[in-house]
Amino acid sequence: MRWIFLALAVWGTIHPMAYFLQWFGENGYDLMGMVGAWHANAASSGLVWDLTIAAIALTVWIAAEVVKRRMWLGLIAIPATFCIGVSCGLPLYLYLRARPGGQGGI
Repeated sequence: MRWIFLALAVWGTIHPMAYFLQWFGENGYDLMGMVGAWHANAASSGLVWDLTIAAIALTVWIAAEVVKRRMWLGLIAIPATFCIGVSCGLPLYLYLRARPGGQGGI
């Protein structure tokens, strides 16, 4: 399972990043413009909030598990979640949790 999680983390980095880089190429490195594009209509705003809430829930879970299990390496999934996306952060954390010595039960 852990290699599947790693593959999903890589895919979850590359696939969305390709779209972000395309957008930056067409519009310049305007983060506020990108946020505005995310809220272009009600459907995309709903998706943004869905992912934001999922990212916060994942962060709370990671933080709680890191404190409980003392698996400090898992903390790298938090910036991965907010800088890349839930599509990277969640499988990355599951990969780290499932690794030998990760004290995971997966």
